[in-house]
Amino acid sequence: MMKAQIIKLDTALYFALYKPKRRKWFNWLMLMLSKSGNGGLYVILALLNGYFMGSDGSAFVQMVLVAFAIERPLYFVMKKHFARIRPCDCLAVKAMLTPSDKFSLPSGHSAGAWLYATCLIDVYPVLTIPLLIWAAGVSLSRVLVGVHYPIDVVLGALMGSGCALLAIGILGEL
Repeated sequence: MMKAQIIKLDTALYFALYKPKRRKWFNWLMLMLSKSGNGGLYVILALLNGYFMGSDGSAFVQMVLVAFAIERPLYFVMKKHFARIRPCDCLAVKAMLTPSDKFSLPSGHSAGAWLYATCLIDVYPVLTIPLLIWAAGVSLSRVLVGVHYPIDVVLGALMGSGCALLAIGILGEL
């Protein structure tokens, strides 16, 4: 009973948030935020940190690698376990982009963004607010472009942050 109520609420929240007929600039912004969480940015920033920040940069790269080494297998196991069909594939709504797979729970973009933001905040605490806004924006954009339910991105955010904190704990603070 509780599960059905949560799914009903999650679906209602999805329809409250997903409005593909918004202004073009807003949809473009959401697509760009979503794309910023694709993963390429993480590699570029890690390499730049590793190169320019000396031992701190090397430690940061190590932290990110450990965090993703924890997160990626967990992500794939959870995706397969939950096997939740994306809203754009089961609710007769067309998403603004084509997702890379058919399952939505958890959101890999949200997990990656929160993981990376958490690791960066550990190294650059002065950037906490912009990094939190960016990670939240990536997560929200996944709902606003039509490929995730709200619970997908919340679980992804918790998973990504948790994996980053675990990696930080394993390696020690920089």
